[in-house]
Amino acid sequence: MRLAFDAEIIEWRGPPPYLFAAVPDDLVGEVRYAAREASYGWGMVPVTAQIGASAFTTSLFRRGDTYVVPIKVAVQRAEGIGLGDRVAITLQVSGIIRR
Repeated sequence: MRLAFDAEIIEWRGPPPYLFAAVPDDLVGEVRYAAREASYGWGMVPVTAQIGASAFTTSLFRRGDTYVVPIKVAVQRAEGIGLGDRVAITLQVSGIIRR
């Protein structure tokens, strides 16, 4: 499954560089559905993400009623991302093949 959306960079739990982007409410149902097949426990959903020219692997995790995408420090630096910025994100959920 592939999802694309724009999101604001937020901070959560701890000092920077713990930056994240929340999956928009209208896409949470799709992530929950994908998590039934792809989650490896505790609601973690493995994905390949792309922001700008930077592609990276990470895992979505639950935060309240949504999921958040951890933004790696290397991606923050490469793409010039900081708290409060809006970014375009593309996610490919790992482990799911639809035909």
